Amino acid sequence: MRVEKHPILGDDKRERDASIVVDGKKISAVTGEPIAAALLAAGIRKFRVTPRFGSPRGLFCGIGRCTDCVMTVDGQPNVRTCVTPVKDGMIVETQVGFGKWADEP
Repeated sequence: MRVEKHPILGDDKRERDASIVVDGKKISAVTGEPIAAALLAAGIRKFRVTPRFGSPRGLFCGIGRCTDCVMTVDGQPNVRTCVTPVKDGMIVETQVGFGKWADEP
């Protein structure tokens, strides 16, 4: 799902030097790329489910203006994954509803 051979930009020479855990599954990523980009490259399309109807949501605007891509990252809910860079070892979870802080029951 990554563009590895771009007709203008050339070959993608970035190293997948990080790994993040998404809903208990480890995936490889590039440090500094948006979390959403790493998820899409790994085939993950559902980032959260809405509080009212439980409808799945994923990447929509890609610039941090909407809230369709919010997930719980390292215990913090409502993180906009389209503008939040990957750091090695992040724990990312599909957010249900409005999300909960890690220390909430």
